[in-house]
Amino acid sequence: MSIQQLQPASQQDIRVYLPYFQGNKRNILPLAISLFKKGVLEGQRKIEGGDGIPFITTWNVSTLPADLIRCRIQFEGNAELSYEILMQSSEFIDFLIDVLLNFQRTRITDFSKAFYRKLLRQEE
Repeated sequence: MSIQQLQPASQQDIRVYLPYFQGNKRNILPLAISLFKKGVLEGQRKIEGGDGIPFITTWNVSTLPADLIRCRIQFEGNAELSYEILMQSSEFIDFLIDVLLNFQRTRITDFSKAFYRKLLRQEE
């Protein structure tokens, strides 16, 4: 299933997360929650001056914004290139909103630099 085929989440699901998001992010929230409920995302990490690196990301789905989820990302189908992180579901949905906004602009499915900094524990 591609990002373009996502259907907005139900109002009940959206209401739980609304207090965590403001502005334009609220407009994308229904699609981000729908993507979150899928529990998987395939994409390509853009590399400057090179080809993108394919990845698959999986996570456990929760129903509450403060629930911790375990997110795993594997690059090029290589177990040695796997990373894992725990974060609140609301924070991960925020990263999924960034994925959707980036896709709208570039037609590339990829996470933000902020996500990768957190994943690699290089947060500023």
